[in-house]
Amino acid sequence: MNTPWTLANRAARMNPSIIREILKVTEKPGILSMAGGLPSADTFPVEEIKAACERVLTDSPREALQYAASEGFAPLREWAAARVKREIGIDATPDQVLVTSGSQQGLDLVGKILCDAGAPVAVETPTYLGALQAFTPYEPLFHSLDSDLEGPTPEAIRALPTQAAGTRFMYLLPNYQNPTGRVMSNARRDAVMEAARAVNVPVVEDNPYGDLWFDEPPLPALGSRWAEGSIYLGSFSKILTPGFRLGYVIAPKALYPKLLQAKQAADLHTPGFNQRVVYEVIKDGFLDRHIPTIRARYKANRDAMAEALTQHLPEGCDWQMPKGGMFFWIRLPEGLNAMALLPTAVEANIAYVPGAAFYAANPDPRALRLSFVTLTPEKIREGVAILGRVLNDALNGSHAPTP
Repeated sequence: MNTPWTLANRAARMNPSIIREILKVTEKPGILSMAGGLPSADTFPVEEIKAACERVLTDSPREALQYAASEGFAPLREWAAARVKREIGIDATPDQVLVTSGSQQGLDLVGKILCDAGAPVAVETPTYLGALQAFTPYEPLFHSLDSDLEGPTPEAIRALPTQAAGTRFMYLLPNYQNPTGRVMSNARRDAVMEAARAVNVPVVEDNPYGDLWFDEPPLPALGSRWAEGSIYLGSFSKILTPGFRLGYVIAPKALYPKLLQAKQAADLHTPGFNQRVVYEVIKDGFLDRHIPTIRARYKANRDAMAEALTQHLPEGCDWQMPKGGMFFWIRLPEGLNAMALLPTAVEANIAYVPGAAFYAANPDPRALRLSFVTLTPEKIREGVAILGRVLNDALNGSHAPTP
């Protein structure tokens, strides 16, 4: 393009989210989308939020609409510190809590203060696409950890270059990981953190799905095992509503000032009105009543998808039953390519996310991710049946799936 603007080198490392691009396609009428990692809008507590907005604008309108503290609304920070201590064993104080514009901003702030060009950052295989997008502009050298059904192996962590050689941190999602849905057992958490301490590589723990368990409550956080070597990211997007863009970072006191400075440079503060409204909703234990309704809905959807996958997917497809979260991770039979098949699937009115996007290196072309939370069980069964026909037609050499 003929333009007087010269882009920074880091801009060349920024790429569009394949998920966001696919979501544009799914706006086509009739598409059954299992692509986006969106929570079900049917779970949003609209009436409670409406009432909270009214109370905030009645009781503290000047404060709610004014500039606010960069650290965040003090009562909300106190709530977050108390909840992670009670629920997952992180012994944090409110002055370690930084309220962010979604946990995605937390990832960006972590990248900004910890990543240097060429410095290694370790990630799971596969890992959350949004984290790769957040860290990439800061030019780290991604190191993909060998991973199994419980996440990264302790052996892979012990083989990491030590901090003296530049490994800045490991980015891990221990609970119902995006994209695979896997969860670390308690024994694996112990082994992972023992290995991390042995090589002195700290951990960034992302936990947006931890409350979405179906059968067993959450295990103690990774950060409960090594407080000074852990950053914890929490979010309200999956348990309340993503529209407020509200998350939080819990950081060691030695690291907190730099995260705060990065936050101040980014946006001064997370919207104070949003923080006050959310606190007004949750301060009296609302989430303890609300989250179980989300779990029940999502579990029914998971069961419907598992039944449909068993019934309709061709032989050779591999998947595991998630114990929580929002996703199934499917590996297609040999010879099929999830990215190449996506246009055919969309033409047949079904959308998914090709799994290759979730790899820092050596992507698996046979993998794909399905979300089971935004459609009804009936629509899930219909969509999986279509996907099964697309895959069977591809295996049989047909380019036009049965309608």
